[in-house]
Amino acid sequence: MSRTTTVVGPEAAADVLGVIQAAFGARPPLDPPAPALLETLESVATALATDGGLLLTEDGVALGSLIFRREGDTLVLRRFGVVPTAQGSGVAGDLVRAAEEHALSLGITALRVVARVELPASVAFWDHNGFVQAGREGETLHMVKVFPIRLELPTPEAAHTFGQRLAALLRAGDLLILTGDLGAGKTTFTKGIGAGLQVRGEVTSPTFIIARVHPSLVGGPALVHADAYRLGSIDEIDDLDLEMTLAEAVTVVEWGAGLAEGLADDRLEIDIVRTLGDVSSVEDTDVRQVVVRPIGKRWLDTPWHTLT
Repeated sequence: MSRTTTVVGPEAAADVLGVIQAAFGARPPLDPPAPALLETLESVATALATDGGLLLTEDGVALGSLIFRREGDTLVLRRFGVVPTAQGSGVAGDLVRAAEEHALSLGITALRVVARVELPASVAFWDHNGFVQAGREGETLHMVKVFPIRLELPTPEAAHTFGQRLAALLRAGDLLILTGDLGAGKTTFTKGIGAGLQVRGEVTSPTFIIARVHPSLVGGPALVHADAYRLGSIDEIDDLDLEMTLAEAVTVVEWGAGLAEGLADDRLEIDIVRTLGDVSSVEDTDVRQVVVRPIGKRWLDTPWHTLT
């Protein structure tokens, strides 16, 4: 068997419509009904002519498809469907991976899809593929996946500059969760955020104080800098009362992975990893690799190119 996923235009409208009718027609009745069942050959061809779509075939038989709609730097996946006879065979996952590859080739930074709350298996599928809920309208859920941003920081100065540049994209209510080995540069990066936000006081490692508040000098958000290294549970994070200042500050939690995610649905999870040098010692000359994982709708259409 030969399975192929292809970016298609209006020439594939008949095949895409056939998948839509088979896939959405097999779903249980919904109230209101799925608008996909109102698609026609003309409407599908028009949509494909605008931003294209994907068609997955096996031995020439159409098994799955979707239609793209571009909204700025976000690519919306519409009419995502798999024919009933092919469900559970990996077709849906192949379509998602192909959509991500296509989006990245276009310089797209995020994907968005609409799911129905009455179809929990569908919601679970998108969740499994890295999409998070970003709002609800009636019976529909908006689910988004913002692609990770990967950077190389050759020097401590570069980590500081990276923090300053990221600060320009931040606003009150933003939560950043930092992970990385000792000496990876988390505090140096946070110093850069403090410089970019123009806050009062020197930003230093908060290990022994647990959390520090740096008020703004220019009427902007404060910087709350917390360290969860010595904390062992979510309850101990709760004891810091970070929720009290979260809405009015930019909150940075070092060592917060697995503990601080519940503070906000929208957040940045940032990993800083030393890639060179003796792992038993800390060297300022070691290169750092940074991965920024934006979680939630907050980060749609963020100008990430300003970080480089």
